[in-house]
Amino acid sequence: MPKLLERAYFILAIVGLLFTWYFNIQFFLGGGNVAPSSFFSSAFANPLTTAITLDVYCSALVFSVWAIADQKESFAPRPWIYVLLCFAVGLAFAFPLYLGRRRQLRRAAQRHGD
Repeated sequence: MPKLLERAYFILAIVGLLFTWYFNIQFFLGGGNVAPSSFFSSAFANPLTTAITLDVYCSALVFSVWAIADQKESFAPRPWIYVLLCFAVGLAFAFPLYLGRRRQLRRAAQRHGD
């Protein structure tokens, strides 16, 4: 079961990357960019996009705080890599990738008696 869960996390990371970046690419091909005025006017264009944007940013912040606090665990991966991926690539990619890697490291530590 542990390896199955790891695989599920890694598959979800790939799905999160592909699904979100399909739409990001559509946004950029349509003339969108990451300049703050352009990006934020699109992200907060109406109440629905505002709610989704704030939900994702709040979740990304919670993930970032948790990942950094979690580094005290001997099997926690380097959090800064995942925090950077979260904000540069996406939460839907970074979060399951972090969880999968964390489980791998935990399993390795348990095998070696750490």
